[in-house]
Amino acid sequence: MVSNSVKDDMRFEFGENWGHFVANLTDTQIQEAENSLRSMLDLESLAGKRFLDIGTGSGLFSLAAMRLGASHVHSFDYDIFSVNCAKELRRRYFPDSKNWIVEQGDALDESYIRSLGKFDIVYSWGVLHHTGHLQSGMRNALLPIKKNGKLFIAIFNDQGQLSSFWATIKRTYNTLSPPWRFLVLYPSFVLIFAMKIAGDILRGRAISFWRNYSRQRGMSAWRDVVDWVGGYPFEVAKPDDIVEFHLSRGLELRRLKTVGCGHGCNEFVFQKG
Repeated sequence: MVSNSVKDDMRFEFGENWGHFVANLTDTQIQEAENSLRSMLDLESLAGKRFLDIGTGSGLFSLAAMRLGASHVHSFDYDIFSVNCAKELRRRYFPDSKNWIVEQGDALDESYIRSLGKFDIVYSWGVLHHTGHLQSGMRNALLPIKKNGKLFIAIFNDQGQLSSFWATIKRTYNTLSPPWRFLVLYPSFVLIFAMKIAGDILRGRAISFWRNYSRQRGMSAWRDVVDWVGGYPFEVAKPDDIVEFHLSRGLELRRLKTVGCGHGCNEFVFQKG
């Protein structure tokens, strides 16, 4: 997920976090991941489609693509622990498949990206802003898209001064030794979720937000908090800037889902003409 252009002592270990996620993955979460792909790509099935997962993370969405019938799935990540997460899901659900390749790779390595060939769907959710070179990552993500193929990316929303605040939080988290990271993690959890949980309590629904979180792409609330607080390097962009970047390179915007003024990822689906 993160390239070697970032010093190791400041790089968040994404794969270690996703290892905990994979260990507790449920069928419901997998189904929600499938629903996310169907909805954003406007496709009921991926039958006959080649699917590239740039920065596979947990491997969940590569798994979802396989279950939706993709003819070929190629998953890569710079983080070897993330690679191992995806390999575990392949072992668990598609042990005999030769159509799902999982390997270590760098989203900033143009030669590597070109060597992969062409794909009907290029998927990179919440990844390119962690490379340390967002624009280079976005340029490389265009290389493997087939004619009429789709690019599904998600990039952190630019909140101005709030984004600068979170960048400081992330740097602080990664400079602390692991036993002390809770000093940053727990207060951040309160900042992120306290209002939503309090609202549920006032409506008499107690922890319904926590219970229903997996409906958001099949993810885990706690693992997302760890990923958000620790995720460094960290870049952000306004939706208009992402759209302009891709339109100027001949792609058409098909779907856009924003977080408004909030933190998190804006989602984009572009199509190559």
